[in-house]
Parts: sequence; structure tokens; C-alpha cells
Amino acid sequence: MTNSQRIIVNTIAQYTRTIINVCLSLYSTRLILSVLGQSDYGIYSVVAGVVAMLSFVTNALVITTQRYLSFYHGKKDIHQVSLVFGNSMLLHFFIGLLVAGGLCAFGPWITHDFLNIEAARKGAALFVYFAAVAMLFISFITAPIRALFVARENIIYTSVVDVIDGILKLLIAILLSKISYDSLISYSGLLVCISTFNLLAFVIYAAIKYPEFHCPRIKEFDKEHIRGLSNFAGWTVYSTGCVIARNQGISVVLNLFYGTLVNSAYGVAQQVSGAVQFLSTSILNAMNPQIMKAEGAGERNKMLHLCESASKYAFLLLSLVAIPLVAEMNTILQLWLGNVPEHAVMFCQFILVAAMCDQISIGLTSANQAIGELRTYNIVFYTLKLLVVVIGWICLKCDLPISSIMWSYVVIEMLTSLLRLPLMKHIADIDISRFCKNVFLRVAIPCLTMIVACYLSITYLVLSWRILITFAFAASMGVLTIWAFALSDKEKQYIKTWFTNLRK
Repeated sequence: MTNSQRIIVNTIAQYTRTIINVCLSLYSTRLILSVLGQSDYGIYSVVAGVVAMLSFVTNALVITTQRYLSFYHGKKDIHQVSLVFGNSMLLHFFIGLLVAGGLCAFGPWITHDFLNIEAARKGAALFVYFAAVAMLFISFITAPIRALFVARENIIYTSVVDVIDGILKLLIAILLSKISYDSLISYSGLLVCISTFNLLAFVIYAAIKYPEFHCPRIKEFDKEHIRGLSNFAGWTVYSTGCVIARNQGISVVLNLFYGTLVNSAYGVAQQVSGAVQFLSTSILNAMNPQIMKAEGAGERNKMLHLCESASKYAFLLLSLVAIPLVAEMNTILQLWLGNVPEHAVMFCQFILVAAMCDQISIGLTSANQAIGELRTYNIVFYTLKLLVVVIGWICLKCDLPISSIMWSYVVIEMLTSLLRLPLMKHIADIDISRFCKNVFLRVAIPCLTMIVACYLSITYLVLSWRILITFAFAASMGVLTIWAFALSDKEKQYIKTWFTNLRK
């Protein structure tokens, strides 16, 4: 299988996985919200979210491990791949113990004193907190193994495991109403069981298929590898930490000013955003290993070209879904949840627009990771993202409407996305004019066309099933204009050839 074919197959696998999991997640959330109620669901969102603020460490280590594994695969140095994996496992285990221990020590204070939770539910909130810590520790152990699958470009198996994960969560949502014990506690405990299953699924397959997979031993400890991994991971921790702190910081600010009911609305918006962004990150996950391998092989121009393509494809894939969703968000949440929390529609719309702003240049982050010069990029870029929490708190303290915090969110996402260009000009000497021509100009007409299509549909159609027409009209116009304006002649020719071979 060629590199281009592998990207297409992996993208299709992730796209299929995402569509299935989005459907499962949407229905599961409706059932969970119905069983738990808005207050308990808000408790789960804010308490688990506090722990999730530190899950960025896991995400950072996954990115770090995958980068080095792919980099040395590009150099075709299997011995170094094995050493990186072993040292990464050791690093994950000990950092996981340290983080989990620290979180457990602060658990009673966070749930009983810091967060605004009614007295009768503080005990359940503490259990949710410890369950979230357990899932975080399991994710630490799973992270380097998942990174190995990504570096090996085996996206199909990871997609299968993720689909099974979604099915199990749906089964929990269905069975939860039949459990007589406290629903919030039961839900949290069963989620820990699913996390354990995911870990075993990856361990068993990797042990059978990949020779570099092994249980690490202390004597494998290598200072040079640990130093390299730690340095890269440290700046990646900072970047992903700023994003998680921004998202959960908004949740905490909303909790302090409005209580758990608004957290319920914001939690719904975060779920919608996470589900939809999987569509755009699917192409990034498929392309990132080849981006890292190209840099490892010394092919800088190829690497930058892949990053331009990743930005364009990620934005377009997200836009095809996000633009109609924004237009029909009120109807969608009514169909999905039935009883829609106040402000949920507004939160969802703003977060999806902000996600589109971020995706327009997302490939440049992959380029920066491939090069490994993270310090300047991460300090400047991700520190600005944190300003949303401070600006939002000031806005609400000054009695501005709740939407003011989301306006701040969108504006800062737009500015930071544009800021990637001069930063990468400084780091990698990218051609800014070429990037604008190959990405910004090519996606402009498809994006505007889909916006106009949605506007016409929601303005002039008064039908009970209008949502179907909106999505079909926007998607069809989007696909046509993407083919006409967004794709280069080479890309069009490759797609024609691929479909011809597929038909044969």
C-alpha cells in the first residue's frame, strides 16, 4: 500500500469510526442526561472536568511518543524505535503515579470546598472524582501503546477499539436506569471498567503484532532518551495544558457565577465540539506519521507540503459538518436531548465556529512538532489561548451577558490561528504567501457557499424536516465547490485514479 493510499484508508477508517461514535455518543448523552438529571450531569461535567484538566499530560506524552517513533521509523532505525518505546513506557508509568497521587490528595478539598456543589451530593461527587483519577492513570499507561499504533499507521484497529468503546458506553446508558444504586456513582464506576478494557485490547494486539512492544525494565532506562522525551513532552504538556485549562477554566468560571445548571449546558457543547472535531482530526491523525517521517528522512519541503494539505483538508472536513450544525443547532439539540439546557444552543454554536477558526492552519502545529522547536511557538501561541479564561471572568464580573465569554473565545481562536504563520516563518521559514494561496484562498469559496446555502434554507423553508434539506443542500454545494476550487489538478487526478482502481 502506498503512502497516499494509506492516508485515504486510515482517514476513511477514522471517519467511519467517528460517524458511528458520534451517533452512539449523542444517543448515550440523551439517555445519561435523562437518568442523571441536569444537576447530577452538571456535577459529573465539572468534577470530571477538573481531573481532565490534567489529562493534557497524557495527550502530550502521546504526541511526544508518536513523534519520536515516527521520526525514527523515517530513519529506518528499529533499534531506536524499541528504545524510545521502552523509555516512554517508564516515563508514562512514573508520571502517572505522581499525577494520580497528587490528585487523590486534593480530592476532598476540591469536591467539598472549592466547587459549588450541594451538600447532599458531595459524597457522590468525591466518588466521581476518584473514578476520573483512575481513568486518567489508565490513560497514562495506554498512551504510549496507542502512540505505537499511530506511528505504525494502524488506524483501523484503533478505530475498531474506539467503536467498541462507544458501544459499551451506550450499553451503560441503557442499563443505568435499571440499576437501583446511585446512578452517578454507578455511571462513573462502569466508565472505569471500559477504560480497563481499552487498555487490555491494545496491549494484547501490540504484544502479538509488534516486535518493539515489550514490558519495560528499569535497566532500559536511558538518560539521553528520557531527556529528549522529557524536553519535548514538557513543551507539549504546556501547549495541551493551556488548551485543557482554557476549556475547563471556562467551565469553572461559569460554575462560580451560575452554578451547575449552566455547567450542564456547557458540558453538552463540549461533547458536540469533541464529536465534530473528530472529523477534522481524523485527517491529521492519518497524515501526522508521514509528516514526522518526512522530517526524519530530511525531506523538509515534502513535510511542509503535507502540512498545507492537512490544514486544508481538516478545515474542509470540519466545515462540511459544522456549518449546517451551527445553522440548525436549536432543532438538533431539541431532537437529541428533548429538554435542552438553557444557553446550550449558544455555547454549541460559538464553540463550533471557534473550532473552524483553529483548523484553518492546524497543519502548522504538526510541522512545528516534526521539527521539534517547540519553545517559542508554544509559549507565544498557547499562552494567548489562556487569556479567554481571564477575559471571560472579567466580562462576567462586570455583569456583561454570558455570551461575552464565548465572543472572547472565538476572537482569540481566530487571532492565534493567524499567528501560526509568522511563528512558523521564524521557525521553519515557510512561504506565507504560498500557504495563503494553497489554503486560505482555496477554502474561502466552499466555506462561503455552504454558509449561503444554510442561510437560504433556514430563511425560506418552513418544514418540519427542513434540517435534512439544510444538511443535504449545504453538503452537496460544499462538495461541488471543494472539487471546483479547493483541490489542485494533481489532487483531482489522484482522486479520479483512486476511484477508478477502487471500481476495478
